[in-house]
Amino acid sequence: MPGDDVVLPCHVDPPQDLSQFTVEWGRPDLKPRFVHVWHNQKEYLADQNKVFKGRTSLFNDKLKDGNFSLKLSDVRHSDNGRYRCYNPKEKTEYFIQLLVGSASSPGASLSGLDVSSSGVMLDCSAAGWYPEPEMFWLDGDGNIMSAGAAEKSTDPDGVYTVSSRVTVEKRNNNNFTCRVQQRDINQSRETHIHVPDDFFINESSCSVSISFNVILVVMFVLGVAFIIWMKKQNKNEKKKLKKINEEQKNLITAPRLEDELEKRNKDQKIIDQQIKSLTEMLEELKEQKKQFDDQTVEADKMIEEDEKKFRAVDDEVTNQTGNVIEKKAQGYLKLKGIIVETKEKLTEKKKGHQQVGYMTDKLIKRTNDEINKLKERKEEIENHVKKIQKQLDEK
Repeated sequence: MPGDDVVLPCHVDPPQDLSQFTVEWGRPDLKPRFVHVWHNQKEYLADQNKVFKGRTSLFNDKLKDGNFSLKLSDVRHSDNGRYRCYNPKEKTEYFIQLLVGSASSPGASLSGLDVSSSGVMLDCSAAGWYPEPEMFWLDGDGNIMSAGAAEKSTDPDGVYTVSSRVTVEKRNNNNFTCRVQQRDINQSRETHIHVPDDFFINESSCSVSISFNVILVVMFVLGVAFIIWMKKQNKNEKKKLKKINEEQKNLITAPRLEDELEKRNKDQKIIDQQIKSLTEMLEELKEQKKQFDDQTVEADKMIEEDEKKFRAVDDEVTNQTGNVIEKKAQGYLKLKGIIVETKEKLTEKKKGHQQVGYMTDKLIKRTNDEINKLKERKEEIENHVKKIQKQLDEK
C-alpha cells in the first residue's frame, strides 16, 4: 500500500559472495532504467533514476551470502512495474512484479427524486483506488441491485475514482449499502445509507402527473378534430341551403315537390344526428372538465402535504444541536431543498392545468354555439318543408 516499505527478493543459488561483483536493479520501462547499482564494492547511484532517489537500499551484510534483495521505502503508485535483478558477470537475471494498491472508503448521499418511478436517487463515489476496482449496490437483505456500470476516471498516476447512481423505491427495509472492492489486493470498503419513508414520493404524485398529461393530449386531439369536422359540416350545409334555394325556384310539378319534401326530411334527420353527436361530445367535454378540476384539487392537496413535510423537516433541523448530529442535519437540509424543488414543479404544473381548463371552457362554449347554429338551420329547413307541403296541398 502507498507509504509502506517493501523488499524485492533476489539471491543466487548456490550462494556466493556478491560484494565483489557488479549487480544492478532496474526497471526496463524507465529511462534511465537503473533503480539501484552495486559496483566496486559500494553503491553506485550516479545513474539512478531520480524517482528512486533516497528510497532504495541493500542489505550489505548479506551480500556475501548471495542475497541482493532491494528495500524500497515509501512506495507510491508510480513504483508499479516489473523489476529486474541482474548480474552482468554471470549474465543471470531475475524478475519480480511490484503492485502498489490503494483503497479508500466510499461516500454515499441522496441526489434527488425520480418522479417517474416514485423513487429516490442515491449517489456513491470513492477516490484513490488501484488497481481498477468494482462498485455495486446492495439492498437491506444483501442482494445486489441493478444500477448499471459505474463511471470511472484516472489521474496521471493511473489511480481510479469510481462513482455510481441507483434509484431505489420504498420497501420494508430502506437500508442500502455501497461497496467497492479490488480482488487482486484483497481490499473491500463499504458505506451504508438509510432513506426515511417520507423521502419517497407518493404514487399519487405520479398518477396525477400522468393523468394531467393524458388529459392534455386528449383535449388537444379532440379540439383539432372538432374544428376540422365543424368546418366540413358548415361547408356541406352551405351547399345544401344553396341547392334548396335553386330547387325552390324550379318547383313546378307535384312529383318534384314530393321528391324535394323527401330530401328535406332526410336533411332534417341528418341535422338531428349532428345535433345529437355534438350534444354527446359536449357532455363528454363537461365530464372531462370535471375530472380535470378534481385532479387540480388533488394537486393542491399534494402541495399542502409537501408544505407540511417542509415545515416538519425545518423544525427538526432547527431544534437539533451539537456536532454529533451535524451530518444528519445536513442530510435533512438537503431533503428540504428536494421538497422545495418538488413543490415548485407541482405549482408550475398547476399553472399549466389552469390554462388547459380555460381552453376546455372555450371549447365547450364553441360546441354550444355550433349546436345552436345547427338548430337554426334545422328551423330554416322545417319552414321550407312547410312551404313545400303547402304547395303540394294547393296542387
